[in-house]
Amino acid sequence: MTATKSYAVQSATSPLAPFSYNTKEVGPNDVLIDIMYSGVCHSDIHQARNEWGGSSYPMVPGHEILGRISKVGDKVKNFSVGNLAGVGCFIDSCRTCPSCLASEEQYCDNGTVGTYNSIDKQGNPTYGGYATHIVVDENYVLHVSEKLALEGVAPLLCAGITTYSPLKYWKIGKGHNIAIVGLGGLGHMGVKFAASFGAEVTVLSTSASKEQDALKLGAHHFEVTTQPETLKKLKGKFDFILSTISAQHDYNQYLDLLKVNGTMVVVGVPPTPSVVNAFSIIGKRRSLAGSMIGGIKETQEMLDYCAEHQIVSDVEVIKMSQINEAYERVIKSDVRYRFVIEIASLL
Repeated sequence: MTATKSYAVQSATSPLAPFSYNTKEVGPNDVLIDIMYSGVCHSDIHQARNEWGGSSYPMVPGHEILGRISKVGDKVKNFSVGNLAGVGCFIDSCRTCPSCLASEEQYCDNGTVGTYNSIDKQGNPTYGGYATHIVVDENYVLHVSEKLALEGVAPLLCAGITTYSPLKYWKIGKGHNIAIVGLGGLGHMGVKFAASFGAEVTVLSTSASKEQDALKLGAHHFEVTTQPETLKKLKGKFDFILSTISAQHDYNQYLDLLKVNGTMVVVGVPPTPSVVNAFSIIGKRRSLAGSMIGGIKETQEMLDYCAEHQIVSDVEVIKMSQINEAYERVIKSDVRYRFVIEIASLL
């Protein structure tokens, strides 16, 4: 076991505060990671505050983890001490269901073991990346290139793969005219990937102030959706729309922007269910779909692609002592575009 410092919440209404514990022992197939950076995802806030239900405490959030391996089990084959390593949203799965066998562990029929706020196969609670150490089975650990700006890598493990996966699944690339709805932690990565894949990219946003950022990130066009004439002008324009926003909004107004056979994929999670008018999809044979992160194989593919094309998240690095302030700023969309905690600030 390794003595670990972290920040945890003790209840749905308490702030994050220092919390110490011991990691589990490093098993034969495990690696011990000394965490360097941990991204702050909006889902950390939802779970810390029990906004989705089912939260358990104490909770150490964090599922966008980058660190360096300091110990390996005697059966570990693919990692060595000193390697950079990443950990995403889950640290285990059943390994035997059709989804797991297809390298789509994120859709495990029996449920994944979450990096935090979960129970592992030994019956122990899992603690996440707002901590100095984590022990993970090597089969759920990712290789990270030394060529990348490390502070911007951690959010790739959630925000990155959440946008990469649907763009790859729907084969978005040259010749496609697509829209990204929202320019936050998810949206800015969607822009980077879609532009890199060769698509023509339009950012749809309620914030006119984000236009220059959108264009710098690789978007070709920017439209403000609060202007009624904008939606009218864009009707039937896009082959594909990626909706990244978690605020409540009308899916129908975006579905109407799709061409015949167009698809809108939802990756943001609004707080309440959204009503979809059947005429928004049946008239043009449109599709409304969803997507959730990626499996280990696809996440590694994404990290390798990022290393080749020098893609990382745009981040604001903070000390752990700033985490409660950061949560409030995330809620206000006051970050461009992802907070990343420097874990050395815990030591």
